[in-house]
Amino acid sequence: MMLTPIRLSFYFTIVFFLLFGFCSFAIAAQDQNKPSPKPLLERTVTLPSKDVKVVVKHMRFPVGFKTPEHTHEGPGPRYIIKGTVKIMEGGETHTYQAGEVFWESGLPMTAENVGTGEAEVVVFELIPTK
Repeated sequence: MMLTPIRLSFYFTIVFFLLFGFCSFAIAAQDQNKPSPKPLLERTVTLPSKDVKVVVKHMRFPVGFKTPEHTHEGPGPRYIIKGTVKIMEGGETHTYQAGEVFWESGLPMTAENVGTGEAEVVVFELIPTK
């Protein structure tokens, strides 16, 4: 069987589309393995000190637990890992759930576990150095 220019063109087209499809599939598979960052909090902060000590704490709150009014050494983001937490700070009340982040300013505040199970919070404190 002789390959005519039309048949050769036909075979070339099929091979081209098969290779193109395979490469597209491989690229799509690679894209699925890449992380997709999702901003949770963005804030511009003016600190009272050029240098800060960063402290990260993992807090667990039993069901129904409420802190007394208190302050922390430094402001910073707080990330709710698990549960539901009600924050009262600066005359405002907000409720946060797992996966949410809020900014604690350093004003007197309370935190209360208002969920049905244990709550877990990661506290990032930006403490000005003396």
